[in-house]
This record gives sequence, structure tokens and C-alpha cells, in this order.
Amino acid sequence: MVSYYDYIIVGGGTAGCALAATLSRTSSVLLLERGGSPFGNPNITHLSAFGAALSDLSPKSPSQRFVSEDGVINARARVLGGGSSLNAGFYSRAGSEFIANAGWDAKLVNESYRWVERRVAFHPPLRQWQLAVRNSLLEIGIRPYNGYTLDHLYGTKVGGTIFDGYGRRHSSADLLYYANANGLTVFLHGPVQKILFTTEGKIKPTANGVIFSDANGLNHWAYLRKGSTNEVIVCSGALGSPQLLMLSGLGPEKHLEAHNISVVLNMPLVGQGMSDNPMNAVFVPSPRPVEVSLIEVVGITHNGIYIEGASGANFASQTKTRDFGLLSPKIGQLATSPPKQRTPEALNRAIEAMRFLPRSAFVGGFILEKIMGPLSRGHLELRSTNPNDNPAVTFNYFKDPGDLEKCVEGIRIIERVIESRSFSRFRYNHLPVSSLLNMTANSPVNLLPKHANASRSLEQFCRDTVTTIWHYHGGCQVGQVVDHDYRVIGVDSLRVIDGSTFDYSPGTNPQATVMMLGRYMGVKMLHERIANN
Repeated sequence: MVSYYDYIIVGGGTAGCALAATLSRTSSVLLLERGGSPFGNPNITHLSAFGAALSDLSPKSPSQRFVSEDGVINARARVLGGGSSLNAGFYSRAGSEFIANAGWDAKLVNESYRWVERRVAFHPPLRQWQLAVRNSLLEIGIRPYNGYTLDHLYGTKVGGTIFDGYGRRHSSADLLYYANANGLTVFLHGPVQKILFTTEGKIKPTANGVIFSDANGLNHWAYLRKGSTNEVIVCSGALGSPQLLMLSGLGPEKHLEAHNISVVLNMPLVGQGMSDNPMNAVFVPSPRPVEVSLIEVVGITHNGIYIEGASGANFASQTKTRDFGLLSPKIGQLATSPPKQRTPEALNRAIEAMRFLPRSAFVGGFILEKIMGPLSRGHLELRSTNPNDNPAVTFNYFKDPGDLEKCVEGIRIIERVIESRSFSRFRYNHLPVSSLLNMTANSPVNLLPKHANASRSLEQFCRDTVTTIWHYHGGCQVGQVVDHDYRVIGVDSLRVIDGSTFDYSPGTNPQATVMMLGRYMGVKMLHERIANN
């Protein structure tokens, strides 16, 4: 019921596992994860089952669905490995500009990336659809071709994947391989209720432990051992970290008081600056079968637009299931209705409609765009004091006109990709792209609107068809809530180390950098520990 550690890490996610493995080498670490284990769950471990975990709405699901106040359906992880146990697997580093702006040590960053990559990064098996995407991007001028690389470089490249050659996922939970087993305790199904603070004899409130519950609902108290370098580290993600700070009394004073939470420190910027990179995707029906692939190729433009493709994911060539994989209504991706109309009833209608579509309607894939940043910002607030409940979050998609301009430009690039010579094998040549919209009018996926006969502008198309690519971030940003060493400002012995500290999503896909950050900060903290002892 009561235990003591050098470090208590809240959240066994993309950053938390890397951090725990590193700190355990010389210290005693408690890693608290509110979900279960990804190992042995085929819905998580197999590429061919992508989306199954995201469509599981049961209380024990590794994914917890939430709907932003904007109306866009989204998900947060509830499993060891965090988002890296649920995502589409693309592995790509942050750009040099992002690393410089963060003030990170470039040498240690590279060493930390390599430490991660030895366990989880693989060369994808580029097949016909992904080759067509690559060749199309090059044909329309997104150059140079950078080949296979994990680096963020302008042009077209083949990135890494956390799926190995057998289609098995390797999440950040695999990084626990590096841990000192004698120094690490991993507690699953252990949601943290609040962080504990002491002020006795202290200038500032000082974190000294947490209260967490077990699978039977019994509370446990975990405390830090005595020592100036012992800390509580929150790694609960962009929703969970600001939520936990608020539940623990760190946040906007009036908001906390409205929920009868005792204020430890008035921190009005906790929960501010929430962002989610909008994704807009177009389905391309194919006259020929395509392979199952998630994200493997990316076109990185100088204008902050990233173009990627996915094909055949769960589209049912070998099974009786009929689905649209990455853009399936089953996982909440209903882009054919404007966000505010994506009700549970609308989702169920779309899922039902898929049952009656001909098998040919599922043959094809998606070309999608993600915009850099984004510039648009929102905020997060508590709905209740239950840590298992989703907070209310607003992302304000396309509120900044710069984001909308990028989206429109991205749709025009997608149009050129689909109409390129390199892509001709995977589209119906006897039909213009505009006709495809009517051909599958009952499908719950987007096809490309043409300017001449589209009933809505491309700006409206962007707004109406926006979905998430699950790259949301913010709420505990550096310089606002934490300092450049990720220490919570105004509080001792407490840090936040995860994507909630980012102003912008790093690179094309953030997971590589979030894992790297866990390792990077773990090494820095071990050095601090040695220097202070």
C-alpha cells in the first residue's frame, strides 16, 4: 500500500518507457501505467490488424476514444507503449531546425535516436502502391529523392517503420528491454489520482509522491525517497499530463476552484496551447488489388505540407470484414460529414453502410496530407475530477488562416499525385477524378472534389473533411508550464516529459522524437544525479 522510489514516472507511454528504462540503470524507478500490456494482443502487435484496437470501445480497450469540442473524433492510448502501441508505425526524426529551437544537445539527440532505433526502427518492404506514391511525388516535383532515411529532409523519402519484416509492431514498450530489472517496477492498470506535495520547510511546493489505484480500485501511496535529485515525472501525454497537473492543484485557479480542487499553485497556462495537426485524406479506388501498407513514403515540401499514402489496410482481401483501415468510421474517422455532424448515430450509419458496399469499393488506398505546426491553438479543461474521464479539449482546427491555406495547397498536390502518370495503374483511367466522387457516393470516405463541379470550395472541403492523424500536442509547453529542463515552473521535484511540452509536432510523425526525448532526458537526469552525489 505504501512504497518508496528514487523516481516515480506517471505514464508508461511513448516517452515514459524510454525514460524508465534509462533511469533504472542506476536508480529505483516506479513506472505507473493506467492501461494493460500490449504484448500478446494481436490487435496491437500485427500490422494487418491495424485499427482493431482503435475501434474497440470497451472499458478495457487499449484505446480511449474522445471527441474534441470541435467535433473531431480522436483517441488516446490506455496501454503500455502509449500511442506507439496503436499508431500507423511511421518512424521519422525531427528536423534540425526543431532540434535547434528546442535547445537540445545535437550529439546527445543523435545518440538517443540511435538507442531507440536499435530496438524499434525497421526498413519497410516497399511494394507496388507505395512505389507508385514515391514515383508520383517525384514526378510532380517533390524532389530530391532522399532514398531510405530516418532524417527529416526536404523532398521525397522512404521512412522507417516500427513494424518489422514479419508485420510485428515494436512499440516503446520494447525499450524496456534496456532496463535494469532490479531497478524498475512496472505497475499496470494503475491510474494516478493525484500528485502529492509538501510545503513543510520548503520555499516552493515540492512533489513527494502520488496516489494511484489498482485494478480492484484500491488506493496505493508511492513516495519519493529522501534526496534532492529524486523526482516525480509526468509522461501522460498531451491530454493526460495537463489533466493530472490540474487534478493535483496546478492550473488556472478559478477553474480548479470550480471543481473543488485545492490550489497548490495558480498556473493559468496549464492546458493552454493545445494543437492537433489536421489530416485531410482522399480515397483512390483502384482497378487492381493493392498490398496492405500503412505510412512508408512521405513527400516533405518547403511549404510545410507532408504528403503520405496508405493502402489496403484492413480492406478485407483475406477476411470477411469490410473496412477502410486508416480512414475507417469504425475508428472514428468519418470525413464525409462535417465535424459537428459526426454523431454516434452517423458513425453507426456509416459502419452499417459498409456492409452493403461491393467488395470492389474497398480496393484502393488513401493519399493524405498533414500540415506542419499547426498554427491554430486551443485549450483543455477538466470535465470532472475522475482521472479516467476525458477532459474537454478544443483544438480550433483551421482557426489560423495559414493552416487553411496549407490544407488547400495540399489537396491540390494530392490531385496532381492521383493524376500523375506514375499513379495510372491505380486509378480508373476512363473516369476523371471528379467522377469518382459520384461513383462511390455511399462510401464513408472522401474522393477528390474538382473545382469546376464541386459543390463546395477547397477551403470548405478542408473544414468539412478534417480528421485527426493523432499527433495532438501542447498543454504543458516549454517556457509556459515547464522550463527548458522540463521542470514544472514554480514547483520542485516535478517534471513533465512528453508531447504536451511541444509547440509544434516534430517532423512528419512525432513518435521517434517523443521516444528520443525520454532517453535524452533520462541520460541528462542521470548525469545530474552523479554531479549532485
